[in-house]
Amino acid sequence: MMSHDERIAEVARALGHPARVRIVRLLLERDRCIGGDIVDEIGLAQSTVSEHLRILKDAGIVVGEIERPRVCYSLSSERLTALSELISQVESCC
Repeated sequence: MMSHDERIAEVARALGHPARVRIVRLLLERDRCIGGDIVDEIGLAQSTVSEHLRILKDAGIVVGEIERPRVCYSLSSERLTALSELISQVESCC
């Protein structure tokens, strides 16, 4: 089982690519989004977006809900909250 710090590090690593940050920003704006819309908005190949979504899902940042025939993606706030709290602590000490 991962420690709290290991989970935060996993989230930070997953956010270490500009395309994944753009996907998170898009999901913040829209709350939920189907994969095809993410591809259109991000402007990358479908296979590339799918790989970025897989990384975000593996880190627990994004969840995918099957709505046949598509998958609808949304953010999982639990993992992002831990990173947000850490960043807030860093901001308050400096």
